[in-house]
Amino acid sequence: MDPISQGIVGAVCARTARPKSAARDTLLLGALAGMAPDLDVLIRSGTDPLLFLEYHRQFTHSVAFAPIGALIVATATLWLFKSSFKTFIERYWICLAGYFSHGILDATTTYGTQLYFPFADTRIAWNVMSIIDPLYTLPLLLFSVLAILFAHRGYHLVALLWMVGYVGFGTVQRERAEDAGLTLAIARGHQITDISAKPGFASLLLWKTVYEWNGRYFVDGLRMGTRTRYFPGESVPKVDEQELATRIDPSSRQWSDFERFKWFSQGYVGVTPERPNDIMDVRYSMLIDSAKPLWFIRLDPDNPNDHVAFISSRDTSQETIDRWWCMVTDCSTPNRLTP
Repeated sequence: MDPISQGIVGAVCARTARPKSAARDTLLLGALAGMAPDLDVLIRSGTDPLLFLEYHRQFTHSVAFAPIGALIVATATLWLFKSSFKTFIERYWICLAGYFSHGILDATTTYGTQLYFPFADTRIAWNVMSIIDPLYTLPLLLFSVLAILFAHRGYHLVALLWMVGYVGFGTVQRERAEDAGLTLAIARGHQITDISAKPGFASLLLWKTVYEWNGRYFVDGLRMGTRTRYFPGESVPKVDEQELATRIDPSSRQWSDFERFKWFSQGYVGVTPERPNDIMDVRYSMLIDSAKPLWFIRLDPDNPNDHVAFISSRDTSQETIDRWWCMVTDCSTPNRLTP
């Protein structure tokens, strides 16, 4: 998630682990430790644009690395809060609680986190929260600040309950969205065995479903309020790797980069017929009923040993923002229907 959310959750977890330590400094140290794993964003390459995708949420976010990462943070912050923590062990446990929370929180989102690295490179994504969700973050921030200002443990307990309860609510919403998406697929006559539901931007009301049928990915939007609203979306062809191999040498760097991007996208790679060299990550879009990707790679068959280009394509136009808000507030939308 975003650094602010990570810092707040790290602070809450640190305070939970060491309730008798100095409240303010425990929260602050926990927040620093909670944000530390995202220093992996500094791992980049000027020639290999996919290196960032491989290393972000990798070893610094893994369960196995958490004790080491906490040790680094505890050592690096020895000059801070000297009067609050009597022993290094006390400081270390606070850092461990904050640091460990980071990977777990990221795993609740849709992006994918290598929690089990180096034992497995599986990207864990529980798909129960958006990467940015003010309704999760702001109440946590409020109650954490109140806990510091009034030195009352009750505010901390409310923050802890909100932190856990929101994840639980997201899990329920995901299950509802998967069931609703399956209903829509059946109404189309598509006999599918798997469907993915992911929360839309900054909301547990809006969900995007993706499923594969007959060589295409079908993307639909759902509003999971007291009743379900459907926003039938688009479909795009799944990448035909046999066809792609006729244009890109499977032993080339371009093909290797395609495989890396497919791994990052958890297999959800699509293509548009008009631009066959643009390979998209179907999972992400600004609007829940859209197949227009947030990012894609561009292959170059004429230069098979060059790295692919990685291109971001976020549509933040006023029209997109207005339509997103209309979906959130359940206003009249032309393509809304129920199967």
